[in-house]
Amino acid sequence: MAEFLSILSDTVSLLVQWDSELREIILLSLQVSLSALTIAITIGLPMAMVLTAYRFRGERLIYIVVDTLMALPPVVVGLTVYLLLSRIGPLGVWGLLYTPTAMIIAQSLLITPIVIALSLQIFRNHWPLLKDQFTVLGVNRVRMLFILLHEARFGLTTVVLAAFGRAIAEIGAVMVVGGNIANETRVMTTAIAMETQQGNLHMAMALGMVLILLALLINSCVHFFGHRRPRKWDRRHA
Repeated sequence: MAEFLSILSDTVSLLVQWDSELREIILLSLQVSLSALTIAITIGLPMAMVLTAYRFRGERLIYIVVDTLMALPPVVVGLTVYLLLSRIGPLGVWGLLYTPTAMIIAQSLLITPIVIALSLQIFRNHWPLLKDQFTVLGVNRVRMLFILLHEARFGLTTVVLAAFGRAIAEIGAVMVVGGNIANETRVMTTAIAMETQQGNLHMAMALGMVLILLALLINSCVHFFGHRRPRKWDRRHA
């Protein structure tokens, strides 16, 4: 018990003093995950909107690909990115393996299908009612999509938060393509695994507490925005 209290005391000390190594790991984790989230939103939201508003050949294939990517284990995604970026891969000449960029690519592949699938569900909840009003008022298709995005904004906030939570907690893929290199590609999840194995439990616990606080913040925001109700669309938007 005394040893546990000692470790806990060292953990709190690291957090209070904002240890430089701890800070570097946390900031890199946020940088990688927020970059991946930006890519996922940029690709995922427009694709979900198009799949909601349009019908075309090949859309079923897109659903299959999205569902398949969501079901893939993270280490498989990491292995795929590794093969693409390694010296034997088609993108090996860029020298991106074992860099933050490689981790961003891997996380983007993991969370983009999540953004597409969850956004699609939210858009389809709004689309039937809005489509009828759009038709009556003669709203063009491009304006329809912008209004749909506005009406679904609270639900989409939960999608963004869920995707960020998935990215920040990832370990398998980023370990494979990042290599957990100190001062370069070491993020919170990989650092926790390494520090625990090496017996540096105070550092592992400090990083774990930060992840728990992030999870608490994300879930609190999801709960808050999940209970918000957007106003009904009316003629003032036309």
